[in-house]
Amino acid sequence: MNTRWTLARTAVALALAGAACGAPAFAAAQAAAPAAPAATKADKPAAMTVLPGDDFFAYANGDWLAKTEIPADRGSWSAMGALAEDTNTRIAKMIEELGAAKGTSGEARKVADFYAAYMDEAAIEKRGLAPIRPMLAEIAAIKDKAALVRALGASVRADVDPLNATDFFTENLFGVWVAQGLTDSSRNLPYLLQGGLGMPDRAYYLENNTRMAELRTKYQQHIAAMLKLAGFDKSDERAARVFELELALAQTHATREESSDIQKSNHVWTLKDFAARAPGVDWNAFFKAARLSGQERFQVYHPGAVTGAARLLAHADVAVWRDYLAFHKLNGYASLLPKAFADQRFEFNGKALTGTPQQSVRWKRALAATNEAMDEAVGKIYVGRYFPAQDKARVQKMVANIIEAFSARIDKLEWMAPATRAQAQAKVKSLYVGVGYPDQWKSYDGLNVKRDDAFGNAVRAEAFHYEQELAKLGRKPQRTDWAMPPQLVNAVNLPLQNALNFPAAILQPPFFDPKSSDAANYGAIGAIIGHEISHSFDDQGAQFDAQGRLRDWWTKEDLAHFKAASGKLVAQYNTYQPFPDLAVNGQLTLSENLADLAGLQAAFDAYAASPAGKAAGSDGERQFFTGFAQGWRTKMREASLRRAVLTDGHAPAQYRTYIVRNLDGWYRAFDVKPGQTLYLAPQDRVRIW
Repeated sequence: MNTRWTLARTAVALALAGAACGAPAFAAAQAAAPAAPAATKADKPAAMTVLPGDDFFAYANGDWLAKTEIPADRGSWSAMGALAEDTNTRIAKMIEELGAAKGTSGEARKVADFYAAYMDEAAIEKRGLAPIRPMLAEIAAIKDKAALVRALGASVRADVDPLNATDFFTENLFGVWVAQGLTDSSRNLPYLLQGGLGMPDRAYYLENNTRMAELRTKYQQHIAAMLKLAGFDKSDERAARVFELELALAQTHATREESSDIQKSNHVWTLKDFAARAPGVDWNAFFKAARLSGQERFQVYHPGAVTGAARLLAHADVAVWRDYLAFHKLNGYASLLPKAFADQRFEFNGKALTGTPQQSVRWKRALAATNEAMDEAVGKIYVGRYFPAQDKARVQKMVANIIEAFSARIDKLEWMAPATRAQAQAKVKSLYVGVGYPDQWKSYDGLNVKRDDAFGNAVRAEAFHYEQELAKLGRKPQRTDWAMPPQLVNAVNLPLQNALNFPAAILQPPFFDPKSSDAANYGAIGAIIGHEISHSFDDQGAQFDAQGRLRDWWTKEDLAHFKAASGKLVAQYNTYQPFPDLAVNGQLTLSENLADLAGLQAAFDAYAASPAGKAAGSDGERQFFTGFAQGWRTKMREASLRRAVLTDGHAPAQYRTYIVRNLDGWYRAFDVKPGQTLYLAPQDRVRIW
């Protein structure tokens, strides 16, 4: 099934006590039972046990950390996870009410029917493998390489923005994303992304250590178990060959660091270029099957993976590729097949990969699937019930104040030349900021949803989403297009659009509380707003101009200064080591750390300039920084934390909180002294924006 929401790299993080930024309100992996204590700003800092200058994360969150247990169906738990859980509960109740109401019609009825069909486990069990057998039969009918290439092309689906991805985890051989070209803002292009792996990253296949070796063994066992459940003979032998194929694919993939280097990913190929640069595949047939045959140009984000896959296909053992396709079909649709398949998928993806002991209950998975299929249809209903206009207006005012503060910081930069400053200010002034929900909603008029066909609904929704993405190829880029639905507990910066999205679901306690002080709100949601603004000026965002074009708008001297200062932040984060054998990767997490630093500074400036900030003094400053730290409260299981450190572009939450040690205001607010663990001498504090 489409994995676009598992890929999103956004502002705030669920597994973000070390993990992927962003807790999708509807991520199935994020539901809690039993419910853990929710994060609230009412929790008192653990000042009696920890000094803020020694461990600000523990100081601000000590009581919560001591009282909170990670729910059995989670690899982690956080302030964001708690908010997502509360939001999910309300949305599920809302959908169930719609389903029971006789007058429900239109998109609301489709939402209710999709959810109800997914919830009907008895019907799914009764159907057995019947819904997927036609797909398996098509795979079994592949007799030669030509048919294989057509099948691989037909399996292509739309995935997320690679500029906002920490995880290129798609089980299709390639993923496609549609957006304006990196250097051409006048038209949309199809981006081709690496994929084809059943584990999250090439490191899981290639790293030589005990932990990864164990996971590789368990993954091969998982492949065999899924094939055996579907009636394949010699499942162990087939699984071994499928794993070897994925291992070969992994060896062609770009690393995380390479994927985050936009300059290394800027490759525009014509259709003829594929034949010359990636021989071994009938690319005309591949793109025809993918419904992309009319495209003259492609943005090839991972050229090595494309060339490598072509090389493997040139010498393909068709029987192995058939088993590979069959396994990924079964694995991708496991939750819509008999319970044994869903349980087996969780055995590996949940227990082995993230250390999560218990699978989410069915309604949470049903909600995740419904949001995946009809995200904005659900969001439109959610906003109508739960996001008042006055909340939107107050957040918009905060956004304006923080943008103004960021702009003022640019004007004060002594190291920046006037020419560079003018370009930076142009970016700030032309930002599109979406608050709450899109200006224009998607239509789901063409999506056929049946109350008694959970499997078919998912397949049709996936195809419908791909159709929507392909339609973008026929129109000009739109800066106001949203990348997130309103019910997602998250936020995002979109470099190609020079735009920000702040969905309604994150604009509630503990991040935004209309009843709370300005100090707490600026520290929590204000820092997130500042973070997203600052992504326009991190090591990646700073490479794009006000029109979203990849363009060098820096003077040589300014760029050298920026890189040197960024290098100090890389070195700072390289020192954080959650395990004796595993440290945070300062380069991998640089973009997020830069955004945390500049965003917190801008939010603090905006608060200090507000009437409330001027009146509250040091007490307000302490509320500001404590509100920031409490927004990142997180606990993680070891397996989840290790996965996050290896694969996520965000540092674990504890270390994200430590960004405060670079702000002079934090030292003043908490009287932090030399000799305390987090203390940095003024000349050692990283100062960029």
